[in-house]
Amino acid sequence: MPAPFDLSRIGAGLPVANVIDQLPATGPLVVEAPPGTGKTTLLPPAISNIAGKTLVTAPRRVAVRAAARRLALLDDSPLGDRVGYSIRGEHFDGSLVEFVTPGVLLNRLLRDPELEGVGAVIVDEVHERQLDTDLVLAMVMEVAALRDDLYLAAMSATLDARTLSEHMGAQILSTDAVTHPLEISYHPHEGRARGTREFYAHIADLAASDTNERTLVFVPGVREVELVCQGLAAQRIHAAALHGRLSNQEQDEALNGDAQVVVATTIAESSITVPGVHRVIDAGLSRVPRRDAARAMTGLVTVSTARSSADQRAGRAGRLGPGTVLRAYSLDDYQHFPAEITPEIATSDLTDATLTLAAWGTPRGVGLPLLSAPPAPALDDAEESLRLLGVIDESGHITDRGTTLAQMPLDPRLGNALVEYGSGAAPTVAVLAEGLSGDLARLRAPKQQMSRLARLVDKSAPVPAGDVVAAAYPGWVGRRVGSEYLLAAGTRASLGVEMGAPEWIAAAEVQLTARGAIIHSAAALNDVPAHMITEEARASLVDGKVRGRRVKAVGAIELSSTPVKLSPAEAADALHGVGLSAFALSEKAQGLKDRLDYLHQRVGAPWPDVSQGDYSPELMEVAKGRPIGKIDVYPALQRQLPWPEAAKLGELVPEKLNVPSGSHPRVDYSTGRPIVRVKLQECFGLASSPEIVGQRVLFHLLSPAGRELAVTDDLASFWDGPYQEVRKEMRGRYPKHPWPEDPWSAKATARTKNRS
Repeated sequence: MPAPFDLSRIGAGLPVANVIDQLPATGPLVVEAPPGTGKTTLLPPAISNIAGKTLVTAPRRVAVRAAARRLALLDDSPLGDRVGYSIRGEHFDGSLVEFVTPGVLLNRLLRDPELEGVGAVIVDEVHERQLDTDLVLAMVMEVAALRDDLYLAAMSATLDARTLSEHMGAQILSTDAVTHPLEISYHPHEGRARGTREFYAHIADLAASDTNERTLVFVPGVREVELVCQGLAAQRIHAAALHGRLSNQEQDEALNGDAQVVVATTIAESSITVPGVHRVIDAGLSRVPRRDAARAMTGLVTVSTARSSADQRAGRAGRLGPGTVLRAYSLDDYQHFPAEITPEIATSDLTDATLTLAAWGTPRGVGLPLLSAPPAPALDDAEESLRLLGVIDESGHITDRGTTLAQMPLDPRLGNALVEYGSGAAPTVAVLAEGLSGDLARLRAPKQQMSRLARLVDKSAPVPAGDVVAAAYPGWVGRRVGSEYLLAAGTRASLGVEMGAPEWIAAAEVQLTARGAIIHSAAALNDVPAHMITEEARASLVDGKVRGRRVKAVGAIELSSTPVKLSPAEAADALHGVGLSAFALSEKAQGLKDRLDYLHQRVGAPWPDVSQGDYSPELMEVAKGRPIGKIDVYPALQRQLPWPEAAKLGELVPEKLNVPSGSHPRVDYSTGRPIVRVKLQECFGLASSPEIVGQRVLFHLLSPAGRELAVTDDLASFWDGPYQEVRKEMRGRYPKHPWPEDPWSAKATARTKNRS
């Protein structure tokens, strides 16, 4: 057996070495340690000494390579012997410790669910809440439940360790970082929210204002890294870029070179350490995936970073001694940042993850111990995409084609394009897989990656980039409409890349911004693939009546349209999806809908969401020619009522409120809470506000002339306080109306009735 690691030598000077003797003999374990404590360096060899072969995930390739090289150097062993790493397209064996990306470990789990020969798995940087990391943690938890001998550890810099330990049933090992004082100053710029060139020139100026200390700059993406580097170069300051799209050599030069300024994305936040840094410039921005549920699409958006991330960035300046932090935003901005990072599983496209879940045997993640449940609408869209590719069946279980794509080191959409077109698609797929979609026009993908992908499929002639991109992202095929492109998915997007103005394009990268969708990468399409063109009858409501058209289209892009007369069956089919909002509601129907909406919101099942109800009988009437405005949907709403619970509808959400005066003011539920507009005198005798489904009624109390005097959902407090001022003012103005000193009492009610 190989000799154990010398932990005293490897851990020399690392804060985590002070607690390494507290490492438990078995997992599961949560390691809580800030960046810079050495957890990624010392914990893997320490756990390997206990459990044997140890796999360690880190969320980025540059972090995997850096961690493996650092440990091999401290162990005084050649890389690929005791310590190794595995990333897409690059592998060095490690007999004792192997660093891998989460994606590599996911593929290994699908091939070898028992992780034969592996004694421990360490999931690092859990706090970043990346989608693949969440999946890996949940899947390895299942493996550990079946294998008592598998040591599972999760390491986090900022995530609530107690919550994570409860989720895993784990012990906690904590260590503090050696921190040095930081001088933090704020330098806001008006262009920050819009990401203007002037803002990034401002960032460059901040970085250039003091070149005595090595400076680390945080910006949200590659484009911004390049803008800041250009600004520094114009001032003759040596700057190095650091991001995930760089080659290994370029990343090594940024980490270990002599550049005065390193301009990085979030890659340098916690995963890797840039040596020699005493100064940090922070733009306070992050680029994250965001799903637009209405358009069923996901793009990258630039948002304010979380406070936890801003604090981590600042901490990079205090690793070696007192540091300086210049924040390109205000203190008020910082205080309004979200506290923690939003989990990617809640906002991302879930197509790849859904295929992984199906391949693991847990469709939709049912039963899998995920830190956060995936949102159902995103899963629905992902499953629909996978069904169109033929990789899952109607029940969500994986098909043979799905098994093939799941084992490819690619997003299933890219894998599908590669399988469809063969090796001739490899250059385009490699560019997209490497995140180099800006190079589509030049197809400058690493030759090793292209060769590796080409070997996975049948040999074929070169394929135009546009055809490959269209096969991978059919919803992003677009046609020029004026100065924009209408995408097949129904979204209009502006072209944000220089490529002329072709009539048809296939987009590979679409970013959702406050100004709308912007296409940052695309390839021209000479011809729309024939299989994407559909012909169908479509219907629309014009002046309340159905009008039919025979449409040839690519998704939402209409190629031709011919008016046709639809049969009732065709019209009804074409109206599929038209809901309650298309109907004009009578006052009676609107009142019932508001009450049912309130019950659905406050109680849930069995009270339905009537906007999602079945209105097919009414739509059939429209299909037969009856104007939609003449259809009363009150009976349809009654049809949605659950029985026998509906018998208590009037008791649960009364249409009118009984007040002591004997009047019956109407209760308005349209705002999502019960509201009653009533003359103040009619509430005399109500000592406190009544409740409807656990929520107090909000009273708009009116004068005898109907003018609003007060708004309250706490009558008891109103009687004790504001009422006395109202009484003083109103007694003189309305002397014929009662204004008792004890309005809450039954006597006040009697006096009111007698006066009236």
